[in-house]
Amino acid sequence: MRERLPVLCAGLAGLLGVVLLVVAVVLPGTESDPVRGAASAPPEARASTSSAPQAASRGAQPDPAQVPVAQLPDGAWIESTTASTGVEARVLRAYAGAALRLEREQPGCRLGWNTLAAIGAVESEHGTIDGSVVTDDGVADPPIIGVALDGGDVHALRDTDDGEVDGDDRWDRAVGPMQFLPSTWERWGADGDGDGRADPQHVDDAALAAARYLCHGERDLTRGPDWVAAISSYNEGSEYHARVLEQARSLASLAAR
Repeated sequence: MRERLPVLCAGLAGLLGVVLLVVAVVLPGTESDPVRGAASAPPEARASTSSAPQAASRGAQPDPAQVPVAQLPDGAWIESTTASTGVEARVLRAYAGAALRLEREQPGCRLGWNTLAAIGAVESEHGTIDGSVVTDDGVADPPIIGVALDGGDVHALRDTDDGEVDGDDRWDRAVGPMQFLPSTWERWGADGDGDGRADPQHVDDAALAAARYLCHGERDLTRGPDWVAAISSYNEGSEYHARVLEQARSLASLAAR
């Protein structure tokens, strides 16, 4: 969610036109499965239901809303999809689990795991940017801290958190695997792992926060305009949208094999 210089509106309009065209051509109205999670968003990256993240079978277990998101996906689905996409299993659990949680919280949003994974790929290379790794506990190590938003090649954004989240008390910086700005994290920060706190460096927390952020405003992310609006709210620019779109389409295609 790093700040970037805005681009011409024509680029966004062109991308929206492509999305709407593909919706009209390739989406015959497949219904999402609330148990296995929606295979959605962006429309041209929409996976078949066979590649949607399957929820783990739990029997008489606690409310899924109280279960850490990484425990929600089925292990066999994670193993298969990690093998086909190359996304590391611990990170994939966060993406898929967040999508499954949102399927219960906001079923009308129909957020696809592949959209979250695509954003994670573009923002931080799934938590591996600049030599960082996501540990088995789900934490980025070393912490992922973006560039200072000092007005160079990015918008200038003065410090909003006294450096508490990003370690910089002069300029804001995007943080964590999903690259949240401190002010955005203050509003949308989530506890995806159930430890009682929201940590932007924890991939479960960051993925769940990103999922809720993308879905707010009663969006249906199987609709082209809503998907573009969601990605635009996350980060500006047709180049950014195109990169996320390419990643989401690729991940859905690989997972469907």
